[in-house]
Amino acid sequence: MVEKTLLVEKKLLEKVSSKEEIKKEIKEEVIEKKENSKSEMEFPKIKEEVKPKKLSIEDLPGVGAATAEKLREAGFDSMLAIAVASPGELTEIAGLTEATARKIINTARSKMDMGFESGDQLLEKRKNILKVTTNSQALNNLFGGGIESGAITECYGEFGVGKSALAHQLAVNIQLSKEKGGGEGMAVWLDTESTFRPERIKQIAELNNLDPEKTLKNIKVARCFNSDHQMLLAEKVEDLITKDNLPVRLVIVDSLMGHFRSDFAGRGQLSDRQQKLNKHMHVLQKIASNYNLVVYITNQVMSKPDTFFGDPTAAIGGNIVGHNSTYRVYLRKGKKGTRVAKMIDAPHLPESEAIFQVTEKGLVDVT
Repeated sequence: MVEKTLLVEKKLLEKVSSKEEIKKEIKEEVIEKKENSKSEMEFPKIKEEVKPKKLSIEDLPGVGAATAEKLREAGFDSMLAIAVASPGELTEIAGLTEATARKIINTARSKMDMGFESGDQLLEKRKNILKVTTNSQALNNLFGGGIESGAITECYGEFGVGKSALAHQLAVNIQLSKEKGGGEGMAVWLDTESTFRPERIKQIAELNNLDPEKTLKNIKVARCFNSDHQMLLAEKVEDLITKDNLPVRLVIVDSLMGHFRSDFAGRGQLSDRQQKLNKHMHVLQKIASNYNLVVYITNQVMSKPDTFFGDPTAAIGGNIVGHNSTYRVYLRKGKKGTRVAKMIDAPHLPESEAIFQVTEKGLVDVT
């Protein structure tokens, strides 16, 4: 009997203790929840960043399958290409109304977040800018370290001053590693005056201990037969990058004004020439900016008979070329076979001069 009583008491004690434990657990859980809710109020949880889905041009309002196909055929195959386009271009290509074209462009711009950027953001972006060596330290210093990517560099001067020589040098140097002042990429040469010489590329490569065959393979040359053909080939450069996946890092136009000068003769056609030239320069600038590549153009000159003092030589193309060129350099012949480069216009560089020589090995400093 005593044992039975003790057993009952033991069971009661266990029930009481378990109830107390349950109460204690519930109380602790309530306190913990309160503390957590307070912590969440003071320090809200940072949501994990979800990678956004890559948008295609079909996601834009008013762009169906047929319109998308027309846009892609014309080279507008990405949100960025649409965002930087003009309403007139889309209207002409896809047969859209101007209002629809504007809506498509504005939507693309909002999705691309193409608003204002702070100065420090732009400074961070400029760390990706390439500085391609010219092989001449004096000439590199003139350009602030080398020929810059994301910009148009124009060199003008009379025949035989080294414009095409610099182009051949850059076509080789762009293939070098970034540590050696290259861009680890390919060159595209738009040849308007039949100035490209593979023998010269081979010579420079061999004398600089580079593989001449590989160097020549990494240069794509297109012969331009008139100004329209030249403009079309410039637009096709984007296809080499996006569709053929070629690592193009340099575009050379030698020379810019040769065909425009012959196709548009007389003052009566000057307005049409300048309009087309402006469009051509904008295409080159867009390619340079969008793909962070170097655009090097050579330009012809004319003599100004009304100049009584100083050099009467002036670049052709007018203000259209002058305003669209980021860096503008005047080349002339110096003493004892040297060449003199003068910085005429640059966003952040002073007006200065550099002396160099053109040798079998390429461009070198004067010793």
